[in-house]
Amino acid sequence: MLPGNRGGSNWNAGAVDPETGFVYVPSITRATLLQLIKDPQSEMDLVATALAPPLPSVDGLPFVKPPYGLIAAIDVDRGELLWQTPHGDTPDNVRNHPALKGLNIPKTGQNGNVGLVVTKTLVIVGDPQVTTTPEHPRGAMLRAYDKRTGKEAGAVYMPAPQSGSPMTYRLDGKQYIVVAVSTIAGRDSYSGEYIAFSLPN
Repeated sequence: MLPGNRGGSNWNAGAVDPETGFVYVPSITRATLLQLIKDPQSEMDLVATALAPPLPSVDGLPFVKPPYGLIAAIDVDRGELLWQTPHGDTPDNVRNHPALKGLNIPKTGQNGNVGLVVTKTLVIVGDPQVTTTPEHPRGAMLRAYDKRTGKEAGAVYMPAPQSGSPMTYRLDGKQYIVVAVSTIAGRDSYSGEYIAFSLPN
């Protein structure tokens, strides 16, 4: 099933901009393996149940075409998709795969459920996975996208992926963006914490 029960979008992830009437939604392209079984408790002959990961792959590469993670802007008044952009760096297991050596792999985005916050001009959301790129050490990025075009306007380093929706507040005339980060994945384990960002004075 594509998107699977952990794919597509989720109710807690999007944000509405009341000024533009646009809805901004993160989504992931992830399949779920299902099997049909006989269930004596059901009135139906067969019912679907999800199989546990791992998902099928081709030599360790996902068999689903990227982008694996997206941010989309939707004009709800017109029912139109305004823009979509891959969200997050290409995962290390894809970027560094021997079968892709020498190929120019465009940014694929990342699997992972994340929430976002919308400001006057930006959509702000953190990466859901840890990566290592020539642009940053091992960690994740908090990214800002132009809310009208989807073009990435900037990014700042975080030591771990986003684990809760960002929020923004103003104190003494200065705006802050706060995001929760954490991970429990093996060598990238990072205890949860909040990180606050602001522009220099």
